[in-house]
Amino acid sequence: MAAVRVALAVLVVVALASAGCRDPSRFSSKGDRFEGSVVKGSFVRSGVGEDVRLCMTLDAERVQDAPGTITTSDGRFQAAPLRPIPQIWHDPLSTLNFGDGRVQNLVYAASPSPGDGGEAEAQDVMVIVSLMQTDHVEVRLIRGAPQTDAGPPPPGTSRPLFGVFNLYRQLGPCEF
Repeated sequence: MAAVRVALAVLVVVALASAGCRDPSRFSSKGDRFEGSVVKGSFVRSGVGEDVRLCMTLDAERVQDAPGTITTSDGRFQAAPLRPIPQIWHDPLSTLNFGDGRVQNLVYAASPSPGDGGEAEAQDVMVIVSLMQTDHVEVRLIRGAPQTDAGPPPPGTSRPLFGVFNLYRQLGPCEF
C-alpha cells in the first residue's frame, strides 16, 4: 500500500512538472521583446536577406485574439499585428505539432508594410510561431511557392518567401 502511495505521489509530481514546462504564459513579452536573426542557410531561406532580424511582441494570454506584433530590420514588417485565423481554433490544425521541444505552435497571418516592394508584395504572409521548451521562440514566415514551370508568375502574385528566425527574450521594445 505504501508503494502505491509513493508511486502516485511521483506521478503527481511528474505531471505537475510537465504542466509547468508546457505553460505558454511565460512567453508573454510584457514590455520586452523576442528578437533574433534569420537562419543563414539559403536552403531554408527564400526572399529574405541573410542579415535580416525579426522582433516580436507576444501576449500569451491573448493568442486567439490579439497575440502581438512582428517587426523586421529590413522594413518589410513594422509592428505588423499577428492576425489570428478564428477557424483554426476549431480545426485539428490548432494542434499542429512538428519537431521536438515545442510547447505550442501557433498559426497567424501578417501583412507587410505598405509600399514594401510594390502592390503584389502586400499579400499576406503565413506566420508560424513555435514556443520552445528552452524558452526561446522560432518564427517561420511563409508566402507562396516557386513556379513549377518556366513561365512568368501570374499577374499580382508575390514572390515566394520563406524564413526561419530564432528569437530570444531581450529587454525593452523593438529597436528597429
